Amino acid sequence: MNKELMIMPKRGIRFYMHIYKKILIQDLKSKMSYRADFIISTFGMIMTNVVGFISFYILFRNFPSINGWDYFEMLFLYGFSLIALTPLQCLFDNNWNLRFAVRTGDFIKYCFRPINVFFYFISEVFDIKGLGQLAFGIGVLVYAWIHIGIPVTVVTIVQLVILLITASLFMIAIMNAAAATCFWIQNSGYVMVIMFRFKDYAKYPASIFHGIFKILFTFIIPIAFIAYYPGLVILRPDKIPLLSVLSPFIGIIFFWLSYKFWMLGARRYNGTGS
Repeated sequence: MNKELMIMPKRGIRFYMHIYKKILIQDLKSKMSYRADFIISTFGMIMTNVVGFISFYILFRNFPSINGWDYFEMLFLYGFSLIALTPLQCLFDNNWNLRFAVRTGDFIKYCFRPINVFFYFISEVFDIKGLGQLAFGIGVLVYAWIHIGIPVTVVTIVQLVILLITASLFMIAIMNAAAATCFWIQNSGYVMVIMFRFKDYAKYPASIFHGIFKILFTFIIPIAFIAYYPGLVILRPDKIPLLSVLSPFIGIIFFWLSYKFWMLGARRYNGTGS
């Protein structure tokens, strides 16, 4: 894509919030017109997570702890990861359609509007069934929180909110980068599928991994930051590692790099597909 076509006037956050509100309302109206589809898909999302919950229960009936992590601590990480993954599910789900738009040439329409291309493309879809995952994740987290006996204070709640936002940035960054490979690779869907499946490891403590896998899941595909490192701040406040403290800054960097990579692909797009 010619760089001149990508030049756009700078817009403030209020402008984009206003535009997003309008897009969101229209998207929700279209989805609610098919209520049966919404109910079935939301129920399916909840049942998927219920199966995960049952798997945890069965696992810990045979093993009381995993590498020093008991059932409720692991359940905390599971609920935490579900909540942290909700923004990806709800707000960035259109990344799954990027490869089709690039292949067919439909992506060209996003390049001629006077707004940010990334925002324009991503904002077109809000996956409302992700709210079912959010509700289930909150329920699991609260259940584990009560049984662990974590004190409820203003500090812990603020920490929790910041850490959840931080954790979300990592998985969003992974999927942004995976989706953007379609600008260079034909049939890049497998890249997204593989990266998305790594999220299943986010609910486990990184301490169970060793050697190359621990490095991989910490610095290359940073799923350890989706629940483990942020969770340590709440679960093990007396032994908070440096990576947990730095996770908000690392998350912002990862997200920024993924955005730049996505935009790099958009700038080289020529309208004929990759």
